[in-house]
Amino acid sequence: MVGAGLAGITAALDCADRGHEVTLLEGRPRLGGATSSFQRQDLVVDTGQHVFLRCYSAYAALLGRLGVADGVAVQPRFRVPVLAPRRRGSVLRRWRLPAPAHLAPVLFGHRLMTLPERIRVARTAMALRALDVEDPELDRASLGDWLRDRGETERSIRLLWGLLAVAALNAQPDEASMALAAVVFRRGLLDGASNGDIGFYRRPLGDLHGQAAGQALTAAGVDVRLRSTVSEVRRSGERWSVAVRNGGEIGADSVVVAVPHRRAAPLLSGLGMPEAARWERLSASPIVNVHVVYDRHVTDLDMAAVVDSPVQFVFDRSCAAGVRRGQYLAISLSAADDCLETRTADLREEFLPALRELFPRARDARVLDFFVSREPNATFRQAPGTGALRPPARTGVPGLVLAGAWTATGWPDTTEGAVRSGHRAAETVDADLRRTRHDLEVTA
Repeated sequence: MVGAGLAGITAALDCADRGHEVTLLEGRPRLGGATSSFQRQDLVVDTGQHVFLRCYSAYAALLGRLGVADGVAVQPRFRVPVLAPRRRGSVLRRWRLPAPAHLAPVLFGHRLMTLPERIRVARTAMALRALDVEDPELDRASLGDWLRDRGETERSIRLLWGLLAVAALNAQPDEASMALAAVVFRRGLLDGASNGDIGFYRRPLGDLHGQAAGQALTAAGVDVRLRSTVSEVRRSGERWSVAVRNGGEIGADSVVVAVPHRRAAPLLSGLGMPEAARWERLSASPIVNVHVVYDRHVTDLDMAAVVDSPVQFVFDRSCAAGVRRGQYLAISLSAADDCLETRTADLREEFLPALRELFPRARDARVLDFFVSREPNATFRQAPGTGALRPPARTGVPGLVLAGAWTATGWPDTTEGAVRSGHRAAETVDADLRRTRHDLEVTA
């Protein structure tokens, strides 16, 4: 097993549960991949401000398996405050009604939009609900073009559709695959009344996906090897050989490569897989996180979406990060190509005034800490046409299996997609090994 993000952790646990001997190799000194934490003085900082939805059933089951379900909390009902500078904001919320009537307050209660725009949004939502998310034609179109074809205005795209799509797909509407957007809106908001309720983390991701995962893997009998960077995966007769830098080679009957696509292709370069060259076209989309610690509370909101401001989404991370004094706010900037290389000092000059506009109490607060974390390859670029580039778990090379949120999971690049890919990889490994053993027994 190469790579110990959520996909690799899931695949390793599943394979161990099926009675297979598993060695899990991870180049970093910690488990969790892109969903982990790091220490900044007394602050525990997550690598990205992740949330999840109630419909993430596979991910929720993994948290239960790791024994950390109490480390998260899910809203009783979908509720997202929407703020705007110098204007009264809105609150997007759902009712306790069957779908799609549960979203009436979301569609009609968005005060930043005009009444005709809200009526049009309701019609568009019904058109979305009728889409077949498996239709390959959807992947050839962008969300922005699809919305305009249905009469959506630039304002409604900016104030609602784009607000949700950027957060869910890490892409602007004109650069987002309509197929993946349909999955987000259908499965996350329209198909079930409670599907879109948002889950938050009460503890650092390093505790949930790192420490707890390590304990569960060890208990399952998995041989976990951190700081074990794999340099090549190659076929050795009927078996596999995995080369580890400064660690020799490990033999295996089957190999699951559960690393990002840009890392997977070089590892497999010696296997003659022409499809691996296409993975580079999945590209990458960055996320930038702006972190601010104040000497006092400046807002009572746990999270908020923001329009007409440099701020996109802001989260109160005080409790999870262990802040005992003041308040720690984290701003998540998705599709952040334009500020990926911006100096921290320049971002400070831009975002501190923006926060003061949104939260008046911040005007009198002292900033104790300001820093920026950047994820250049946070997700693959979920653009039109990517559906044809995402590979299945089973490759054309016997015994080689792929996992990761970038593979053909039927989901966007999310924690749910990563966990589902791990399950699918383990199922593929188990089926192939059992078939091989059966064939050997028949010929013996």
